[in-house]
Amino acid sequence: MAEEQEQFRKLFIGGLSSETTEESLRNYYKQWGKLISCEIIRDHASKRSRGFGFVTFSSMAEVDAAMAARPHSIDGKTIAPKRAVPREESGQRGVFLTVKKLFVGGIEDTEEHHLRYYFEKYGKIDAIEIITDRDLWWWTTWIWIDKRIFSFLFYMDLTI
Repeated sequence: MAEEQEQFRKLFIGGLSSETTEESLRNYYKQWGKLISCEIIRDHASKRSRGFGFVTFSSMAEVDAAMAARPHSIDGKTIAPKRAVPREESGQRGVFLTVKKLFVGGIEDTEEHHLRYYFEKYGKIDAIEIITDRDLWWWTTWIWIDKRIFSFLFYMDLTI
């Protein structure tokens, strides 16, 4: 159970500078919570950084907070944090897929800021597209839509 829990508290950190140390990585990520471990992966022979590492937080909420604060930059380089996937699962189909588009239907008289306010708790929203009756002319030849407004939300990272 603890091992299963750990996978949800761990981030893969890609794109690290060769100058980044475990100490600088730890100092950067501790702003979002208590770190259980921090590791930069190194080449076995040369001992040089391979440009990625892992940080493990004490709770999933801390991981969520760190992910919500992206983009991140350490030692002058923008890095790419992602939720870590256990090695045994990394070969499974669909493991690395990230949902980035969400359909919201049956909404009336809703403005973009209302959607953003409600749905931003699931991740950073990149764009919102609200489809109105006047946008539906091409839909009506294919399916029946009863004058409801719907929307697509485009996320940078959607966590459900």
